[in-house]
Amino acid sequence: MPVQMQLSRIIISEINENQVIYLKEVDGDRQFPILIGIFEATSIDRRVKAFRAPRPLTHDLLVNIVESMGAELDSVVISDLRDHTYFAKLRIRRDGELLEIDSRPSDAIAVAVTCDPPLPIYVAEEVLHEAIDD
Repeated sequence: MPVQMQLSRIIISEINENQVIYLKEVDGDRQFPILIGIFEATSIDRRVKAFRAPRPLTHDLLVNIVESMGAELDSVVISDLRDHTYFAKLRIRRDGELLEIDSRPSDAIAVAVTCDPPLPIYVAEEVLHEAIDD
């Protein structure tokens, strides 16, 4: 059963190539970091701080496309961890069907925080267990 998580911290460093986001369990104390790129970290940080660009940015574009096609963004699931790489699914509802689209966790989370209200973020229990024990 996937565990609902929330974005708890974003660490942006101008001297490191990788940035860090932390996900924390909604109904618990477990948390873990995910290394992401500067562009995704900046996009997530801007959304969390309610920054609105004058024109749609990449993650805005994705949300607009999904909604224009009559679909609804549902949630994000971090579904796997292999060789220190996380894998995620962006879940979209269309015509009563739940579609799961392969995504990098950073992009899926950026889309999640672009939505209003933000999409729920889930992590597979086995991924959470492995991430914390890693």
